[in-house]
Amino acid sequence: MNRPAPEPDPIDAELVRRAQGGDPAAFAGLVSRYQDRVFNTCYRMCHHHADALDLTQAVFLRVLEALPRYRGTANFFTWVYRIAMNLLLTERRRQQRRRPTLPLEPSPGSPGTAEPAAHESDGAAMVRQQELAARVQWALDQLDDEFRAAVVLKDIEDLDYASIAEILGVPVGTVKSRIHRGRVLLRDLLAEERTAVDAARTPPA
Repeated sequence: MNRPAPEPDPIDAELVRRAQGGDPAAFAGLVSRYQDRVFNTCYRMCHHHADALDLTQAVFLRVLEALPRYRGTANFFTWVYRIAMNLLLTERRRQQRRRPTLPLEPSPGSPGTAEPAAHESDGAAMVRQQELAARVQWALDQLDDEFRAAVVLKDIEDLDYASIAEILGVPVGTVKSRIHRGRVLLRDLLAEERTAVDAARTPPA
């Protein structure tokens, strides 16, 4: 079930008011509140740690430049995300896409399709989770930007449809369509990758 669009955050509103008045500590407070989430979104979109750090810094420089024009008609975090997504998509169109990181080879047992065995150590379970995360990120890397952005904002950032629509500048119906299509593509990619891994492991007759 989708959570409703959040009400304006009074802490954000106060920090924005002070930052627009020239208080650097207030702007630092806004950065502190949202930099981790923005970095996570940047990383999911570009899958490169150093690039995600650079993009996060660029996002907040854009936010600082645009802050005098912010009028509070949208939630602050939605406004920040719109700036972030516009920058991300612009950069991805301008630069050649990086070669996707290959997924880690799954351990026997097909991560994501079976629960860890009762006797499996915590370390082994953690490895399985990391391998599954790598496979999912690899599959995300294969999606077109429009589908990846919608899936990241919905399934990773857990934003509501209305907020995603505002961030991406498209109707809610388009958001729902992109999320559905993106999820189907992810499922198919993961299934194909799993089949390829199983085939490579099968000894010749």
